[in-house]
Amino acid sequence: VFQNFALYRHLSALDNVKLGLRKLRGLSDAEATQRAIYELSRVEMQDHQDKYPAHLSGGQQQRVAIARALAMDPAVLFFDEPTSALDPEMINEVLDTMVSLAEDGMSMICVTHELAFARKIADRIIFMDKGQIINDQPPEEFFKNPGSN
Repeated sequence: VFQNFALYRHLSALDNVKLGLRKLRGLSDAEATQRAIYELSRVEMQDHQDKYPAHLSGGQQQRVAIARALAMDPAVLFFDEPTSALDPEMINEVLDTMVSLAEDGMSMICVTHELAFARKIADRIIFMDKGQIINDQPPEEFFKNPGSN
């Protein structure tokens, strides 16, 4: 899931999610629609399925991007600073979605500067600097003794 959402501006939220299902998975339009609606509902975007990206907030666009990724049945979701392009008030929309996914058992790898969020849902925190792992610990150990490894 990219920082900039990578949604197709000329497609509705529903069609953005359906595209990969049709082109890569070979689902029929009806099957892709059913799956896309389900994934949009998982991220609380089903009421916005007919809107185009320009008519969605940044947080809403990011949740559509998450639904699109979920539709492909990944074993792991990768997030690259999923809240960096968002206004402060939109950040919680995306973080709440990610917390919900974690509670449902989705494995995620997330590059983030949102340390409170990382502390809340991470099983493990890896701190890197200049491409090197500086620290690799469970969250509670990391925040109690950030300098130890």
